[in-house]
Amino acid sequence: MDKIITSFVGLDVHKDSIAVGIAAAGREPPRFVGTVGPQWAPLCKALGRLGRPRELQIVYEAGPCGYTLARQLLSHGYACEVIAPAKTARRPGDRIKTDRRDALLLAHAGRAGELVNVTIPDERDEALRDLSRSREDAVRARLKARQQLKALLLRHGHRYTGKTSWTAAHERYLSDVSFAQPAQDIAFAEYRSAVREAHERVERLTEALRAQLEHWRMRPVVEALMSLRGIDLIAAVTLVAEIGDFHRFARPRELMGFLGLVPSEYSSGSKRRQGEITKTGNSHARRVLVEAAWNYRFAARVSRVLQVRQEGQPKAVRDIAWRAQLRLARRNRHLTARKLAVNKICVAIARELSAFVWDIARQVKPLA
Repeated sequence: MDKIITSFVGLDVHKDSIAVGIAAAGREPPRFVGTVGPQWAPLCKALGRLGRPRELQIVYEAGPCGYTLARQLLSHGYACEVIAPAKTARRPGDRIKTDRRDALLLAHAGRAGELVNVTIPDERDEALRDLSRSREDAVRARLKARQQLKALLLRHGHRYTGKTSWTAAHERYLSDVSFAQPAQDIAFAEYRSAVREAHERVERLTEALRAQLEHWRMRPVVEALMSLRGIDLIAAVTLVAEIGDFHRFARPRELMGFLGLVPSEYSSGSKRRQGEITKTGNSHARRVLVEAAWNYRFAARVSRVLQVRQEGQPKAVRDIAWRAQLRLARRNRHLTARKLAVNKICVAIARELSAFVWDIARQVKPLA
């Protein structure tokens, strides 16, 4: 049966409550329905009073509560969209923000067609994304633990003279360190234990990602992206898990905007001023691309490691990866000759690299 939308419902979703507003199709002002608990039963009861599922268009902003509510609504026949909060228009002079006003604003903007929805990921893809983000958190925790250990050593005059920390040689150095007071030895031992546990956690999550990738439907896309210089297994998994379906971007510039890699701009009349990158959208994928962009400081070449990663890939994928090396290495040399700041150069390379990522991802199909 065809859906005939007669009302637009805005939900302001929180951990402990959901505020409900509704705007009937037409020009009548929206009205506030009330606040219900976060459970499905009271919300379903409240929506039942507003109309049949095929008559309601429901919107709520993306937030910490995730997509569970959207999936419940869709499974019960409701039309539901999750909205990007940063792109919800608000009056500049509006200085009052309440759950009631937010629900009414969503209902009104939904009726006017002024909202920008985000893609609700497949549950399998979201599971890999959660695992990827947990590894990222573990890497951050490991870095913090290492910094704390080094801070203790520095405070008491212990300086490692080797070239690289956290190697076998560095571990042998740490095993010979001792302090004047027993309390400091205990603190040092606890810091070392924290570093070791954090490292083991990162390794466990890395192996879990490798294992889960074998059964993931997006594995062909991940393996294709690994043909690019600077994008290894972890980086490729992060990009695919965070971006999802690349076909939803009609042009590379749309992906650049999604990643927040395009310059901000304020132009008026004959004046045009561009500033820093917008940094909107997905920060996880943006970080991976910026880190990968550092690899294009060097001349284009296919190393042994990269050659192994490209084995079994279609010729079209390998050709795109090689064109990326040639262009980005040349671009890096050109920007360096202009004496731009190295961070600006890296971001510019990352922006162009995202276009090659977009092109390669569209060359292969996910598994069924």
